[in-house]
Amino acid sequence: MKRQITSLLAGLTLAVGAALGAGPTAAAASAPAEFGVDWHDPLTAAPPVDRPATRSCRVTLVETEFRDFTPYTGRYTPPKGCGDRWSKVVLRLDGKVKGRQYDRLGHLEIGGVEVLRTSTPEPSPEGIQWSVEKDVTRYSDTLRRDRPVEMLIGNVVDDTYTGVIGVKVTLTFYASQGRTKPADAPDTVLPLKDARLTAPRNSEKIIAEVYATGSGGGCEEFWYLTVPDSEPYSCKADRGPYREVQVKVDGRLAGIAAPFPNVWTGGWSNPFLWYVVPAPRAFDVKPLEYDLTPFAGILNDGREHRVEVSVTGVPRGQAGWSTPANVLVWQDEHSRTVTGELTRHEESEPANSTTHTPGSLHRQDTEGGHRLTVSGYLNTSHGRVTTTVDRAVANTSAHRWTEDENTDGLKARWNDDETVTVRGRGPARVTRTERVYTMDGEITIDAADRLRTVITLGDHAKTSVVRAGKRLSWSRLDDTYTGDAAWTMNVPREQRQAVGTSGEHYRLEGSEGCYDRTLRTAQGTLTLDRRAC
Repeated sequence: MKRQITSLLAGLTLAVGAALGAGPTAAAASAPAEFGVDWHDPLTAAPPVDRPATRSCRVTLVETEFRDFTPYTGRYTPPKGCGDRWSKVVLRLDGKVKGRQYDRLGHLEIGGVEVLRTSTPEPSPEGIQWSVEKDVTRYSDTLRRDRPVEMLIGNVVDDTYTGVIGVKVTLTFYASQGRTKPADAPDTVLPLKDARLTAPRNSEKIIAEVYATGSGGGCEEFWYLTVPDSEPYSCKADRGPYREVQVKVDGRLAGIAAPFPNVWTGGWSNPFLWYVVPAPRAFDVKPLEYDLTPFAGILNDGREHRVEVSVTGVPRGQAGWSTPANVLVWQDEHSRTVTGELTRHEESEPANSTTHTPGSLHRQDTEGGHRLTVSGYLNTSHGRVTTTVDRAVANTSAHRWTEDENTDGLKARWNDDETVTVRGRGPARVTRTERVYTMDGEITIDAADRLRTVITLGDHAKTSVVRAGKRLSWSRLDDTYTGDAAWTMNVPREQRQAVGTSGEHYRLEGSEGCYDRTLRTAQGTLTLDRRAC
C-alpha cells in the first residue's frame, strides 16, 4: 500500500453510516450492520495470570494520564506484610481512552529495568477500557528495594486527536506460605545500559532478554513488507525483509533470534480489524530470550564487558527499532567465584536471498536463515557443568503487489528453534523450544475506493524438557487471529460504511493442564466467547 494511504488510515478511529458495503458480512443477528460510535471494550483470548492462594499485598505503581511525550516519573517502595521472597508477582495495567487517537507504544521501567512494553487500542468516540496482566516474578530482585519508576506512552492531543490515555498500573505480591514456595527467580537483574555489563563473579546461569520492536513509524514498522532497493515498491530496505535480532559479547556473536512480527492496532491500513481483538502480543510485547550461560566463564571475571544488541537487515543509519534489554543472573550461593571457559563457537554463513518476478502482479520471494551453536563449562560448587545452546532461525515469505499497490499481500513464516543441553554430574537435561510465527494477509482497493483487508496471524510454540529419556514437562501454544474488514476511502466519516469480523483462538496445553478460549466479533460486537478444556 502507498505510504500516504497508510498514513491516512493509521489514524482512523471511528466510522458511522447507514448501509452495508462490499466485503465481509455481519456474522451475527445481534451485531449492527456496520460500525457505529461505540464498540465492545478490547480483550484478548489469552489466559489470566495464575495466582496462588496465599497472602497478598498490592502496590500502585503508576496512576496518570498521557497527553504528550513527557514520561511519568515516581518512586516504588516494596510492600510490607508479604515478605520479600514472593511466590508470584503480577503486574496489571488498566487503561482508558475516548475520542479519536492513534495506536501508541509504551514502556514501563523500574530501577532502569524494563518490565513491560505495550501498545494501546484505538478508541471509540464513546470511550473504551482495557487491561493487561503480566507475570513479573522474574524481576523480584529489582522489586526488593526502593526504585525510581518511569513510564511513557507517547501521545499527541490536539483538536483532531482528542484521546487522552489514562493509565493505572499495580503490582500484586503473593507471599510464600506452607507448600507454596518462593519462585525460582533470578538472583540479580541488571538493565543493559549503553551495552555495558559487569556480571556477578559467581554467575552460573545468564539469560538476556530483549524487548525488540520495529515501530515508531516509517518502513521498519512494516519491516516484513520491505523490498530491496532495486524493486518497484514504496518501502525499501537494502536486501529486503529478512531481520534477525543478535546479541554479541565483546564483539563475538552470542545469540540469535527471529523477531516477532508485531502488528499494532492501526496496522495493515485497517483499524477496524483490531478495535475489539488485537493481534497476538500487541498489548503485552514478549521479550526475545537468549541463553548466554556458555559465555559465563568470560563474563564472571569481574570486569566490564560489552554486550550489544543489533538488528540485521536494517538499512545503515535508519531508525525504527527499539531493543531495550535486561540480563537475568542465577548465582552459585556456595561459591564466591565461578570460573569457566567458552569451548565451542560454530556459526553458519547467514543466508538471505530475494527473487523478484515482475508483472502486473509483482512477486518477491525471500528465504533467509542462520544457525549458531555455542558451548561452555563452569566450575560450580556442585561440580563442572557444561551448557550447549544450539539455535537456528529461518524466514520464508512471498510478497505480491500491483504497480499502484492497490493490491498488496504477504504470506510469511518465521521459525526459531532452540535446544539447550545442560550436562553435570547426572544425566543431561535437554530443553527444546520450537517457535513458529505466521502472517497471511492482503489489502485490496477497488474502483469504488473500497479498502478491504483479510488477514490471519499465528503465534505457535512447542517446548519439552527431557532427562535420561524421560519427559519432565511439555507445552504447546497455538494462538491464531483472523480478521476481515472493509471501509470506503475518500468520503466523510459518516459515509465510510465500515464492516468487519475478527476472532482469536488461543489454546495452551501441556503437563500443567489445558486452557482454550475462542473470541469472535462483528462490527465491534462480541458475538462469541467460548471456553473449552
